[in-house]
Amino acid sequence: MRKLVRLGVLVSGGGRTLENILKHIRTGTLKGLAEVAVVIASRPGIRGIEIAKAAGVPAHIIRRNPGAPGSVQAYSDAMVARLDERNVDLVCMAGFLSYWVIPERYLGRVMNIHPALLPAFGGEGMYGHRVHEAVLAHGCKVSGCTVHFVNNTYDDGPIVLQRAVPVRAEDTPDNLAARVFEQECIAYPEAIRLFAEGRLRIEGRIVHVLPSGKAAKRTPR
Repeated sequence: MRKLVRLGVLVSGGGRTLENILKHIRTGTLKGLAEVAVVIASRPGIRGIEIAKAAGVPAHIIRRNPGAPGSVQAYSDAMVARLDERNVDLVCMAGFLSYWVIPERYLGRVMNIHPALLPAFGGEGMYGHRVHEAVLAHGCKVSGCTVHFVNNTYDDGPIVLQRAVPVRAEDTPDNLAARVFEQECIAYPEAIRLFAEGRLRIEGRIVHVLPSGKAAKRTPR
């Protein structure tokens, strides 16, 4: 019997991406492949925490103290301690807006989804509606989403997969965001599935997707 890949999901807001991952674990792409082992929130009072609790998933709030010396490293250490405690195989950033330092042993084991076709419209401060506003301001004809592995530079890690949508003349940031999110709901579970099946091999900036049945060796925890 295949061992379930244990996911650590990081949230900062409404938890729609977490909700989508849980749905796919129950009845979709990820059924029999993955489980959410822990949810970590960057702030209290967000819907993502309630979604985790309703699903019976342990949820923790870890807040960064920006004024404290060494706060980024201390915050990152606290995050990693929780992930280690729950024996997490893959970290999924799901609208997570707090910067944390990813230790070397977690490189290749942290994913993010970005609401544009990277490397366009990425980088520090580019998230949510800011991205869609920039896409429209530049007159782009296509946009989409990107699932990528995360390194310690904003939106810079190797790309796992992308899905594109048309940008229409009458679009607003709201309806473009809705169209892109429909594709995010397909792309992220698919990327997690490929990881769970051992079909992703990273070579430098390139992620190779191996044929079904030819699993790559997974980096040990």
